[in-house]
Amino acid sequence: MKILAFTDTHADIEDLEKIKSKALKEKPDIIVCCGDISVFGNGLNFALSFINDLKIKTLIVKGNHETSKALEDACSRFKNIINISNAGTFELDNYLFFGYGNNGFSHVDEKFERLSSKFIKTFDSSKKLIFITHAPIYNTKLDKLPVGHCGSLSSRKFVEKVYPVLTLCGHFHETFKVKDKIKNCLIINPGPDGMIIEI
Repeated sequence: MKILAFTDTHADIEDLEKIKSKALKEKPDIIVCCGDISVFGNGLNFALSFINDLKIKTLIVKGNHETSKALEDACSRFKNIINISNAGTFELDNYLFFGYGNNGFSHVDEKFERLSSKFIKTFDSSKKLIFITHAPIYNTKLDKLPVGHCGSLSSRKFVEKVYPVLTLCGHFHETFKVKDKIKNCLIINPGPDGMIIEI
C-alpha cells in the first residue's frame, strides 16, 4: 500500500501544492492528515477543499487547531474526506486505520484510554493496524524537545498493546520528517509537505 501522509500544514498553500504534486506523481492509495490542517479553524474549508479535489480518499484526525465540531461539520461537505478523530476506523485491503485526534499537550488522555480499550477488545488481529493521531508517541525521537519528552503516554500504552505496523503523528514542528520504532511499529511525523510511505 502507498500512503501519502502529512501533518500541520496550517492551510499553507505552498505545502498544499507540494502535497498535490506528490499525489499526482506517486498516485497513492490513500491520503492521511494527522491534524492541524488549519490555523485555529481559519483556512479549514479551503485546505479540505484543496485536498478533496485530489479525488483520493483522505483520512483526517483533528489537531489542537481544530475543534471536533468544526472539523466534523467541514468534513461532511467533502465526499473524499473521512474524519476518524473520535476512535474512528477505516478499512482498505487488509489494513485497518484507527484514528484519534487529540490536543497534543497531555501526557495522559483518559478519553482515549477508554476508547482505545474498547477498540482493543474487538480488534481483529489478522488485520494490519495503522494508528493515526496528532500528538507524538511518548519517549520516542518524535516527542523529544529541549525540555524533555513531551508526547502522549496514553498513545504509547496503546501502541505497546497492539503494535501497529505504522503510527503516523504530528504536532511538534521540531520533529517533522523524524522516524522511530517501538519494536516492529514504525512511527513517523510526515511533516507539512507530505511524505510517501510504502508498506
